[in-house]
Amino acid sequence: MKQIKLKFAAVLIALTASFTLANAQNVQVGGEPMLPKKDIIDNALNSKVHTTLVAAVKAADLVATLKSAGPFTVFAPTNDAFENLPEGTVGTLLKPENKATLTKILTYHVVAGKYTYDDLTKLIKAGKGKAMLPTVAGGMLTFTMNGPHNILITDEMGGTSNIIVYDVLQSNGVIHSIDAVVMPK
Repeated sequence: MKQIKLKFAAVLIALTASFTLANAQNVQVGGEPMLPKKDIIDNALNSKVHTTLVAAVKAADLVATLKSAGPFTVFAPTNDAFENLPEGTVGTLLKPENKATLTKILTYHVVAGKYTYDDLTKLIKAGKGKAMLPTVAGGMLTFTMNGPHNILITDEMGGTSNIIVYDVLQSNGVIHSIDAVVMPK
C-alpha cells in the first residue's frame, strides 16, 4: 500500500510539473502564444494587441536593441492604451521628425534587467509599499500594489497604468502588458 501511495504521489508530482511547465510555455497575449524561446520582438510581432507598439518600435529603430541579449523588462502598452492618447498623438509621434521623442517615450517603457511579478512585489514590499526603477530612457517608474494581485505603475507626469498581463517570459527578458502609455518628463 505504501508503494502504491508513493507511486501515486510521484505521478501526481510529475503531472503537476508537466502542467505547470506547459502553462508557463503557453502564455497567450492577444490570442497568440508567446514563446519563451523567442525574443521580445519576435513575440511582440505575433501579438494582435500590440501592433501599434510594434509599429512604433520599428519607426524608432529600436528593433535591434530589443532583439539583443538584454535582459530587459518591457511594460508594453496595448493598442487600446495607444488609442486612449489624445487624437493624433500616435500619428504625430510616428513621423520621422519626431523620432527622438518617440524613442524617449518607448525606452521609458523599458527597464534593464528581468523583473517578474514576484520580483516587483518583493521590491514593493521591501520599499514599504513602493518601488522605483530607472528606465532605459533615464527616467523613473514607481510601482505600488493596487489590490491583492495588481501592480500600478505611476509615471513621472503622475499618470498611471495597470499591469494587465504579467510574466510573458522571453529569451531576453520579460514583457508585462499595460493598459495605458506611461510618459516621461
